[in-house]
Amino acid sequence: MNLRKFLIPLGIVVLVIAAWRAYGPQGILTVSGGLVMWGLLHYTRLMNVMQKARHNPIGYVGSAVMLNAKLKPGVNLMHVMAMTRALGEQLSAEGQEPEVYRWTDGTKSHVTCKFFNGRLASWELVRPAPGEEPAAES
Repeated sequence: MNLRKFLIPLGIVVLVIAAWRAYGPQGILTVSGGLVMWGLLHYTRLMNVMQKARHNPIGYVGSAVMLNAKLKPGVNLMHVMAMTRALGEQLSAEGQEPEVYRWTDGTKSHVTCKFFNGRLASWELVRPAPGEEPAAES
């Protein structure tokens, strides 16, 4: 169960009630302004990540080895997209858990990431052997 679905709205409601009790209508206006600013900051970050990602092919990363070194468990998909500056190649069926994405570099090394509830759970770096031709995937 994803508690964020319940805790964030509950926290907002508690914040609005506390603002009402402390400052009345002025408190609600202040909290509402802060929440709108918070939403706009997230929207702006999403748009910046997507604008940077549009210049690279889907599933491409400059260096799979460097991506592997930078990944940490628990980060969200948007954070990984910001690091790679590209959308990942989706390997899992849409809407299926875990979501599986792959990023490949120019040397055919690739990082396959698994996301549970939108958070990075595990990843795997695969590097082809020197002189080995990569196998065709179906």
